[in-house]
Amino acid sequence: MRSLATALKFGRRLPLAGRAAAAIRAAVPPELLRGALVPVPPDPLRLRIRGFDPAEEIARSLARITELDLNACLERDPARRQVGRSRRARLADPPRVRAWRPPPRGAVLVDDVWTTGATLSACAEALRAAGAERVVALTLAHATLARRPGQA
Repeated sequence: MRSLATALKFGRRLPLAGRAAAAIRAAVPPELLRGALVPVPPDPLRLRIRGFDPAEEIARSLARITELDLNACLERDPARRQVGRSRRARLADPPRVRAWRPPPRGAVLVDDVWTTGATLSACAEALRAAGAERVVALTLAHATLARRPGQA
């Protein structure tokens, strides 16, 4: 899954979003796939640089194969990149996310990689603050930050 996520995100291999969506669909218990799919929003600068959003591409493909609605109702403020930051720094200064339009009552957050959960938590908080009653999160992969002795 790591190589799939890397190829999609950094290799601009957009057709891999369909494979990512199929892998998520195959692994997820059906009861979690209720509501509308909400892609985790990218940092605006990353979106401009890449020209696409990996999470939205996966969510769009997942919407096609599950017949769930896609609701890109979240936006993210510009912030420092998460890549290369320690776990402590990511958790202490999560991205600022807000709903720019009403969210679904049942939201299924979709992202490519879950590292510390800081971004997913910020998205879930924004959805709940805007009225979502149920929020679950699905990701293609889970990455861990290597910890050095004495590092949190």
